[in-house]
This record gives sequence, C-alpha cells and structure tokens, in this order.
Amino acid sequence: MKKYNVGIIGATGMVGQRFATLLENHPWFNVKVLAASGRSAGKTYEECVGSRWAMKTPIPEALKNMVIMNAEEDIEKIASSVDFVFCAVNMKKDEIKALEEAYAKHECPVISNNSAHRHTPDVPMVIPELNADHINVIEAQRKRLGTKRGFIAVKSNCSLQSYVPALYPLDAEFGVEDVLVCTYQAISGAGKTFETFPEIVDNIIPFIGGEEEKSEQEPLKIWGKVENGVIVNADKPHFTAQCLRVPVSDGHTAAVFVRFKNKPSKEAILAKWAEFKGTAQELELPSAPKQFLHYFTEDNMPQAKLHRDLDGGMAISCGRLREDTQYDYKFVCLSHNTLRGAAGGGVLLAELLAAKGYFD
Repeated sequence: MKKYNVGIIGATGMVGQRFATLLENHPWFNVKVLAASGRSAGKTYEECVGSRWAMKTPIPEALKNMVIMNAEEDIEKIASSVDFVFCAVNMKKDEIKALEEAYAKHECPVISNNSAHRHTPDVPMVIPELNADHINVIEAQRKRLGTKRGFIAVKSNCSLQSYVPALYPLDAEFGVEDVLVCTYQAISGAGKTFETFPEIVDNIIPFIGGEEEKSEQEPLKIWGKVENGVIVNADKPHFTAQCLRVPVSDGHTAAVFVRFKNKPSKEAILAKWAEFKGTAQELELPSAPKQFLHYFTEDNMPQAKLHRDLDGGMAISCGRLREDTQYDYKFVCLSHNTLRGAAGGGVLLAELLAAKGYFD
C-alpha cells in the first residue's frame, strides 16, 4: 500500500489528539498538516495543546513543532498539501457541514468524526465490519458536489459502536425486531477528563443532549441500502434508548434487550458472534481487530477498566447473554469510545477507503 499524506482538522481537541497518537506510526498514513481554529493558527502544536494534552502517551515528536494552520482560511493550501483529511472540529452543525463540503469541493476527501453529515443521504456512515458497501454511494455524492476526488465519509456516533456490532450479525438469520438499550457513557465522550469535569465524580448524569435520538436513528442508516445514489434507511429494527453519563474515563457500556422474529438459541447467538468477520478483517486493514466480537463468560465481565483497550481498543466486548422475561434476550456490550467509537473508527474507515482506491 502506498503512503498517503493526511491532515487533522480540529487537531487540538480530544478526538484530534487521539488522531495524532493513532497516526504517529501508521503504516499507510503520514500526518502532513495540523489545523484548528484561528485562535490556534500560527502556534506550534505543543504550544496549543500544552497542559490540555489528554492522552496517556506523549505528544508525538514529529508533531510537536508542526505549526497549526487555520482550518477555515487555509482550505486551499491544506487541500493541495494532503491526500485527504480527518475532521474533528468543535463548531456549530451548519458550520461543520459547510466546512466539510468546502474541503470536498477543493478535491480533498474528508473522513469526519462529526455528526453534521450523518443524515446527508449520499454521505456514507460506515462501521467497516458491518456496512462497508455503503461507500459505493460516494460516486453519486461526487456527482452532486461536482468533484473528481473530493467527498465526505463519516463514522457513526460513538455509543452505537458498543451495541450495534453485536446485533447486526444476528439480523440476517434471526431478524432483529425490537431493541431497548441503555448506554453508560464515559466522560471522554464529552471531551472531558476528571480534572475538567469535577461534577461527574461520585455522580451519574441521566441526560446527554441529542444522544438518545442518535442512538435510535443512526442504526437505521447503518442497516439501510444504497439505492439510486442515496442511502435509504431501514424501517427496523425498532430502537429505543436511554443514555447516561457515568464517572468512567474511557469506555461506553450498553445494556441491551432484544426481540427477534425467529428466536435463536443462546448457543446460536454465541456462534454468530465468535465466527463473525467483516470487510475490515477480510482486507486485513491495519487497525482492524483480528477478533471483532469477544464474549466473556464470567458474570462480572466485560468491565471498562479491564477490556476497553482490547485489540488496540478496536474490539467489542460482550457478556451476560441470557434470556429475558419481556424480550427474548438481554446482554451487555462495551467499546472504547475514543478509539473504536471516534478516532480509531475514523482511521479504520480511511483504511477501508484507501484499500478500495478512493484516495487515488
């Protein structure tokens, strides 16, 4: 695989920092540009993040003295310097939409961590193990934008990564009908640490703005199909969700209740999870976990502290599968929200697009 030069737009935020660490020694991607708001432009990366560096590993040496560019004013210069960009900016939704389209129209593909384009019908929202074929809609998106190379592709909401991957492989044979999910979401999902979010210590906050709507609606796009140049959302499964912020640094946990059209045995579900591989594994993408879904038989597993970093933080942990009195089954799932759920999922999506030739 050839090496691609990439940019990180929104490099100073928590997800941008995570992109920086993941790309430090990436075999395919070389960070050429860092960009952020006008407040940061002109300073070195180390000057900008300084005490706000939230990662456990140090700032990558190659990026410390890289001068930050202006994400909005330097689009033309950035687009001409890289093969594509990762985008993780903190702006209003309509501003993000305009910014990402501007990069795409400058013939610079955008791999977005933001939610602004998740419901744009010709923008693929991809979990590479599940719906890799949705990238086929990019051809129609390019026609709409009037571009040859430029396009936008997005990853889904971070909380979905904890429960949708466990449900999706069961649908084709057993028919997933109804899903009730309660997510217990880490503070890094809000871009916070315990130092910057003291009110979460010894506390649970039973509301995360917009999260329940995303948790109920976005899976239907993942289950959807590409038809006539757009992604048509599926009608089901039917999802209902409650999302809580809990005092955990990293790792979103989900308690899932599911009803099937054709109720499988517990053994059949476990077999599906154990054998499931997606396009990411078939292509042996660098960031793909070898075993996507891990099942733990112990009653007190999985745990965020123990299992969020499984397979580089890119695997999904499942446990406590058992029959339910109102639904067919209930179980618990866990994923690392800033790795699989955010920057890592973005890098994996970029690897899929690179392997399929979308950056050439």
